Formats: sequence, structure tokens, C-alpha cells
Amino acid sequence: MGAAKANNSKDTYMATAVTFMVIGALYLIDKLIHFSSIGLPWVMNKDNMLLYASICFLIFKRDKSIGFVLLGLWLVMNIGLVMSLLGSLSGYLLPLTLLIIGIILFWIAKR
Repeated sequence: MGAAKANNSKDTYMATAVTFMVIGALYLIDKLIHFSSIGLPWVMNKDNMLLYASICFLIFKRDKSIGFVLLGLWLVMNIGLVMSLLGSLSGYLLPLTLLIIGIILFWIAKR
């Protein structure tokens, strides 16, 4: 158990370190070339920093739960974007998806 916990901490440190490096690099690049001047203002949107962190945690951490929680928070914060991307399907697809995800998570928690 001790080795697994140490490995989990290592994964967390690695994912956190990569997240800081990615966000730091983005801020530095933005100071040098300004993403908004090349038509990419969304790159430095504060909401997207949560997306970048979730991607880093999904890639670098074995336990994907933190990455999925961060991704879920990003989706909730950007629900307007998600619904506009889904178009007319959003009326049915979004509630059904949330219901299915909730059932799956409930089933996993009960196991």
C-alpha cells in the first residue's frame, strides 16, 4: 500500500508540474506574440486554464478522477459553448448524457 500511495503522489506532482509549465509557457508566449493579435483570444481565456489542467491530469496521472472532475467543472462553466456546439440536439442530448453519466457514476460508487 505504501508504494502505491508514493506512486500516486508522484503522479500528482508530475501532473501538477506539467500543468504549471504549460500555463507558464502560454502566459510567456502570450506576452511575446499576443494570441489575440493572431486571432486566438480563446487560448488565454481563464476558463480554458481549467481545461488545460484537466488535460494534463488525464495524461500524466494514473488515477483519472481528478482530470475528469476538472473537465466536468470546465464543461459546467462553459455550458453555453457546449450547447451551442450541440445545436438543436442539445435539448435532448445534454440531459440524456448527464443522466447516463450520473447513473454510471452511481453504479461505480455502489460497487
